[in-house]
Amino acid sequence: MLLVLSSLMMLPPVAIGLIYQDGDIVPFLEGFAVLALLGLILSIAFRKTHAELRLRSGFLVVGAAWIIVGLAGAIPLYLSDHLNLSLIDAIFESVSGLTTTGATIMTDIDSLPHSILFYRQQIQWIGGMGIIVLAVAVLPMLRIGGMQIFRAETPGPMKDQKLTPRITETAKTLWYIYLGITVICALAYFMAGMNLFDAVGHAFSTVAIGGFSTHDASLGYYNNSLIESIAIIFMMIAGINFASHFLAWKNATIRNYLVDTEFKVYMGFMFFASVFVSLLLYVNNTYDSLYESIRHGIFHAISVSTTTGFTTDGFYQWPGALPLILIILATVGGCAGSTAGGIKVIRIILLYKLSLRELYRLIHPNGKYLVKINGKTVNYRVLDSVSAFFVQFLFLVVVFTILLASFGQDLTTAFSASIACLTNMGPALGEAGPHFANLSEGTKWVLSVAMIFGRLELFTLFVMLIPAYWEY
Repeated sequence: MLLVLSSLMMLPPVAIGLIYQDGDIVPFLEGFAVLALLGLILSIAFRKTHAELRLRSGFLVVGAAWIIVGLAGAIPLYLSDHLNLSLIDAIFESVSGLTTTGATIMTDIDSLPHSILFYRQQIQWIGGMGIIVLAVAVLPMLRIGGMQIFRAETPGPMKDQKLTPRITETAKTLWYIYLGITVICALAYFMAGMNLFDAVGHAFSTVAIGGFSTHDASLGYYNNSLIESIAIIFMMIAGINFASHFLAWKNATIRNYLVDTEFKVYMGFMFFASVFVSLLLYVNNTYDSLYESIRHGIFHAISVSTTTGFTTDGFYQWPGALPLILIILATVGGCAGSTAGGIKVIRIILLYKLSLRELYRLIHPNGKYLVKINGKTVNYRVLDSVSAFFVQFLFLVVVFTILLASFGQDLTTAFSASIACLTNMGPALGEAGPHFANLSEGTKWVLSVAMIFGRLELFTLFVMLIPAYWEY
């Protein structure tokens, strides 16, 4: 059924190709036929097979689903004569889109047919919706992921409750909210000066926090401060927990935002990052005026901190430590239950409180110190989970950096590309600054795996690497 559903992704680009009459609809028709036929054959072959889905199976289903859809999404890109991509390039672009990473191997985007341009934006939007459902409805059932932490620590109506009684209803509710924010974002872009095609395409990647653009220069193509302001607003909205959006809409109040520790820290972090980056740009005379420094500083701080990856300028060429600072900002990411990547703000809060607790214990060894969020004590198992996640994240950064260096990448490229893909941020430094096209094939395979690891919050794939998982 997943293959059949994936085949439906191929139809909207066909319609776009027919509307604009600029070619390249055949690869999408071929992709649709291959996926639909294979999906139907498998469905018929196993129609009499019924098995109860156990908790352990859930990890395999979730992990395999993202790998299968990532491979399926590469089919039209690989078959396109216009692109002439290698197999790994097609898979890399597809996985990057569906995981909303936004790292691209495309180099002449402005000349691409509308069908391919729309497809790139569309897969990010579909991936973003999958991430929301995964984070809010599925991963908590497997007792992993950011939302599991969020539910454990949030008082009031969110405590140990689903948004709606059934997972299907939860998914539907989130879909309506996601669609609504996307429509409003597209209208805002259109009214600010984008044509309808670009407005819809950029709304897709903004709300999904993906970062793909229909132009090589990303949002810098427009050189429009109003468009950049709209992008900033909607990137920040998409980086907030979608469960909070649901409660705000349902109760017609913003109170749940104001009492939520994660939201307040998230907004504070965005403000601090914006001021800090703008100040460094001004001090380093990167731009001619204070206004330009603030404009580019705020935009890139928000874009990178939310792991969106839109750019208005090549920040990888900025002076001093600024490029490295931006890459490190991406490790924080957005809130749990959002389309953003990164470690997530709630985990950063808990890691900070854990470190403080240990310092207090050094001063008063016999003292009792509890870690609290929103006035509620955090369960020790949640704290263990956060600590394990952080260790695994650092471990993967080291492993992927070493692997990339082994494939011939310089250390700047290896380190920044590893973080950019593991946090699902996209743009990196060094050779991967402008795009990822010139990286070696081995590097692209490694980074494709890194993007999936990051999107599935590490644990989903890690647990399947343990021999005990396969023992029945």
